Amino acid sequence: MPALLEPAPTANEPASAPPPPRPPARLADDADAIRTARELAGAFARDAVARDQARRLPWRELEAFTDSGLWAITVPRDHGGPGVSSGTLAEVVATISAADGSLGQIPQNHFYALEVLRVGGTEAQQRFFHERVLAGERFGNALAEIGHKDFKRRTRIEPDGDGWRVNGNKFYCTGALYAHWIPTLVVAQEAGREVTYLAFVPRGAQGVSIVDDWDGFGQRLTGSGSVSFDNVRVEREWVVPFLASFERPTSIGPFAQLLHAAIDLGIGRGAFDATLTFVRERARAWVGAGVERAADDPLTIHQVGDVAVRLRAAEALLRRAARAVDVARGAPDERSVAEASIAVAEARALTTTASLLASNKLFELGGTAATLDHQGLDRFWRNARTHTLHDPVRWKYHAVGNFHLNGKLPARHGAL
Repeated sequence: MPALLEPAPTANEPASAPPPPRPPARLADDADAIRTARELAGAFARDAVARDQARRLPWRELEAFTDSGLWAITVPRDHGGPGVSSGTLAEVVATISAADGSLGQIPQNHFYALEVLRVGGTEAQQRFFHERVLAGERFGNALAEIGHKDFKRRTRIEPDGDGWRVNGNKFYCTGALYAHWIPTLVVAQEAGREVTYLAFVPRGAQGVSIVDDWDGFGQRLTGSGSVSFDNVRVEREWVVPFLASFERPTSIGPFAQLLHAAIDLGIGRGAFDATLTFVRERARAWVGAGVERAADDPLTIHQVGDVAVRLRAAEALLRRAARAVDVARGAPDERSVAEASIAVAEARALTTTASLLASNKLFELGGTAATLDHQGLDRFWRNARTHTLHDPVRWKYHAVGNFHLNGKLPARHGAL
């Protein structure tokens, strides 16, 4: 673990590179992964306020996170990893997110890239990149593009001898700042049609530029800045088919959304725990409440119970959705993937509302004292408000209603 945190780059300046990877711990199974996540979460929570307020990028924490072996938990057993269930992965992400929402989100695209690799990569590609993960290397992402009303991707990949060249610009590249590899959505013209690939681009390749220009008021440490590719060389074996992953039923979409639901649930849990601590430690209730302690106020007790019930319901739906995702991963067909997508959409609808409710109630029940900036309690609301906007919750309710009312299977993409 580095002795000192690296300073955060100034906005719109190139990002510093991560230290060389080192082999992380090898976790044995699901229980080992959850235990490790809980231990790390306790350590990550201690300086979460200071990191958020100073926008101190979590280099040291990320090294500890990677060293723990948690970034390798979806590597299958026959490739040297523990191959944990989707439910365990979601619980790990939620546990870390409760301590620090940014740290919980940073590996989301790492696990997403591994799922794309599992579905569309060759055995040789899977083994190569699994070995890189087991050696301590992290994946980021460069998927989204901005400035085009047609939503078409314009980042190109073109043949170059026995390899490829990549050119284009990306934004909202969560995790790229901290990554050793940047999985990148690219398009090519083949046989008169446009084909989409996921290209795994080494962070240090010539022509790769990462700019730390993420300026969100929440999830401030995710490193979700911009990435540009200027004639970047990639090897042919680093390129995985992507569009085919959605032309046929696969688990990629619901798997990705499951992790987003886990992030929201974790932020809600963190807000709820902070509420309990803050309300218990208040010396008195509000004037006229007729009780000495806020924790004895019947109205406060009722509101705390309401948040608890909603969070428990969200947890139950998340676990149910994870089981459906595992079914779809094991036997993907039109029905199993649709059922997984709907189950995850139901979970995301509730994790969205529960995390926002929990972070709002932290202020409402804490009163004006909860707004004091030095306490950093506002970070839960800012993180929940920011991350729940990743894709609109109204899409979830529409897809769920259309499925149950009209038997309409949801569209296959990564934003449902």
